[in-house]
Amino acid sequence: MTTWLDGATATELRRGGLPLSAPWWTTRALTTEPRREALRAVHDGYLSAGADVITAATFRCNLRALRRIGLDEAGLAWMVHAAVGVARAARGTGTALVAASMAPVEDCYRPDLVPPDEELAAEHRWLATELMRVGVDLVLIETMNTAREARIALEQVQGAGGRAWVSFVCEQDGRLLSGERLADAASAVARDGAEAVLVNCTAPADAEKALAELRAACPGKIGCYPNNEVRDAAHRWTHVDEPMPSALTPDVYADLLAGWHDAYAPDILGGCCGTTAEHLAAARARLDVAPDARISGASGAGTEG
Repeated sequence: MTTWLDGATATELRRGGLPLSAPWWTTRALTTEPRREALRAVHDGYLSAGADVITAATFRCNLRALRRIGLDEAGLAWMVHAAVGVARAARGTGTALVAASMAPVEDCYRPDLVPPDEELAAEHRWLATELMRVGVDLVLIETMNTAREARIALEQVQGAGGRAWVSFVCEQDGRLLSGERLADAASAVARDGAEAVLVNCTAPADAEKALAELRAACPGKIGCYPNNEVRDAAHRWTHVDEPMPSALTPDVYADLLAGWHDAYAPDILGGCCGTTAEHLAAARARLDVAPDARISGASGAGTEG
């Protein structure tokens, strides 16, 4: 049975008119009650669309990101707890899992900026500890561009008593942005104890190659939540603070994921940048229909880019 991850948080916040520029990024949504209500509405939308897992807005809640905002030490953990609190409030008494996002401590698109091991361990340990204190169900170690940081982050989550999925961002040829082979990185974190290995923030056409590599390399659970934004070559690996159009409509996105489901049997599916609650609802509806109807409706899926 497919587990459904939610879609893009920043995409929906931007659509609602919230600026997400540096250094605040998505943590800006935690700063006032109206903004937290807007964030909760994003979670609510994905839950209504059928998400089994919603992701708290902790992507920019690591130590160095929060320090760049200018918060003092006493205020750092508050941001983490606020993000998880909004997600838990949205989940309420439902059965969806609340995951916390754990991103690269420096920049998800810049493997050249990954700090030394000691710094990585200390910073990921701090966030993992706070996430366990606030009671997340799962840590989603995501958009990892090197195996080194992914493994250190996983070690710190496990050391704090948490469970984790690990997700990598990939180039066109099934390699991480660092140049490492996805198959090698995925095998390493699977051996280290990741409950699932995924690919995210990767263009749909490139994500299919990555899924094939994951299926061949990992005996356990795999998944994918691709980037669905229209981006030209100049902006492929840059952060933008403006609404970006979706590359695929909800129906075409549903066809794509249905095709992947039949070809690679991923255990976890969802969406990254550019996906919305409408994309998730369409994909879930497509895969929830009878298998024969799904296969006939998915002809040509996986070729859209």
